[in-house]
Amino acid sequence: MRCVYCAHADTQVVETREADDAVRRRRRCQKCERRFTTYERAEITLPAVVKKDGSRVEFDRAKLRASMQLALRKRPVGTEQVEAALERIQEQLLQDGQREVPTARLGELVMRELQKLDKVAYVRFASVYRSFEDVDEFRQIIKDI
Repeated sequence: MRCVYCAHADTQVVETREADDAVRRRRRCQKCERRFTTYERAEITLPAVVKKDGSRVEFDRAKLRASMQLALRKRPVGTEQVEAALERIQEQLLQDGQREVPTARLGELVMRELQKLDKVAYVRFASVYRSFEDVDEFRQIIKDI
């Protein structure tokens, strides 16, 4: 690792600590003796999301969380459960190994997780996601549950 002050190629790791999602290393330059901190993080590349109109956007966990929380509004589901569901969705996307994921696939993953968490939230999300037009479609999804 090059020194950030003098660009000398030889630095020594003085201290290593685990941070939230990284490894924090305190380093000392062998030439100028100055110290600096570096962080090592795993680079995770999630697939791009392909919308219905064909446009592509970056995967946005916060946007997915907001959609789930909207469906779960006033339902007895904790934040930890929502975060665990989001983690499972993200893990599934990584396991699929695709560079792009259609919104339909993402919606199905969300519905599967919501069905496990709360049936009412599942129906709420499905009604918007699948654009229900009449009561019979509601009946069918409730019957499927």
